[in-house]
Amino acid sequence: MKILKTILVVVLALVGIVLLIAAFIKKEYAVEREITINKPKMEVFNYVKLLKNQDNFSVWAMMDPNMEKGFTGTDGMVGAVSSWKSTNKDLGAGEQEILGITEGEKIDFELRFKEPFESKDHAFMSTTSVNDSTTLVKWGFDGKMDYPMNIMLLAMDMDKMLGDQLQKGLDNLKMVMEK
Repeated sequence: MKILKTILVVVLALVGIVLLIAAFIKKEYAVEREITINKPKMEVFNYVKLLKNQDNFSVWAMMDPNMEKGFTGTDGMVGAVSSWKSTNKDLGAGEQEILGITEGEKIDFELRFKEPFESKDHAFMSTTSVNDSTTLVKWGFDGKMDYPMNIMLLAMDMDKMLGDQLQKGLDNLKMVMEK
């Protein structure tokens, strides 16, 4: 009986320590990558603002060619929504909505993940002229993990996990745009 009490006290102490640590660590994360594309800014911007074009460069869109996809609204306009549902556990189900467009400069998205877990994240793509024929494209995500789930940020390298996929998507975008 004394051993069980000791084990219980140790387990409770460990849980308490984890919860205490989670109270003091960050809850937000942000990841951003960029690439230069040898095309004029407006040509690149007009391509990336269309949600359907993400199928041609996004790593996530390419992970499951059989995923169910849906679109509502006018693509490339505020309020347009693309949705997905996949049996691939890394993709799950969710939707992406265009929340704002600064014409020629930036598109803001809200990502709403439904499966395997619910969360909302912000994403953006921006274009900046390097010169008349070259464009700098940035793609970024930022999100939040509520307490106590934020403890997972200690073990997860969000910059590496998401950053590698963003960079591969940007590499794909460069290849598509420069054909």
